[in-house]
Amino acid sequence: MTDTSATVRPERRAELAAGLARVRARIADACAAAGRDRNEVTLVAVTKTYPAGDVVALAGLGVTDVGENRDQEAAPKAAEVAAAGVTPRWHFIGQLQRNKCRSVARYADVVQSVDSVRLAAALDAAAAGRDRPLDVLVQVSIDGDPARGGALPDSADPDRGLGPVAETVAGAGALRLSGLMAVAPLGWEPERAFARLAEVAQRFRVRHPEATALSAGMSGDLETAIGYGATHVRVGSALLGMRPTLR
Repeated sequence: MTDTSATVRPERRAELAAGLARVRARIADACAAAGRDRNEVTLVAVTKTYPAGDVVALAGLGVTDVGENRDQEAAPKAAEVAAAGVTPRWHFIGQLQRNKCRSVARYADVVQSVDSVRLAAALDAAAAGRDRPLDVLVQVSIDGDPARGGALPDSADPDRGLGPVAETVAGAGALRLSGLMAVAPLGWEPERAFARLAEVAQRFRVRHPEATALSAGMSGDLETAIGYGATHVRVGSALLGMRPTLR
């Protein structure tokens, strides 16, 4: 049976509190080192494979933003958390298939992984019945590899180019273009990856000055990401401990 707010063990709550304190200290130290205000950086707790009870417990500790990678897990988890009377800001951060857009649009407040014109159009159609716009971050490919996820920043590709994807989101009636998201490519040092991302983001904001969110950095590289301007860091294992076996 999945944990709920009533069944989270006291020792688990203490583990989460300790993990959260460590992550918050790392974020604060990184902001200080970069000369940034701590309030500029939002922690997104990545709760993939963790039970709904952990989300409820984290909310009780002051975590406001939660990230999920898979709709088949996220949809029932969001419903269970809502039934417990808790309403975090849900971020969908995994690869999104067009046939899952309608489900994701029901519970997500932010989708961080839009990387094609076709996906943006499908998500816009799926979000049409919402009472508020669905915030979207365009996932950008740092290394430009078309085989990996992410819009291509230096490409005129009509479906995968960063410009066409961003323009489609910006012009969509049910979506709001909020910024960019990226993952450091395998084999790249974080410094190189996030320096490249900062260059892309700077050019992007000339065209879209209100889209200032930059989601970058995870448990192992959040300090470097913050140093290069990340406004959101996506943290799982450093916050919640070793990840349970994938179901």
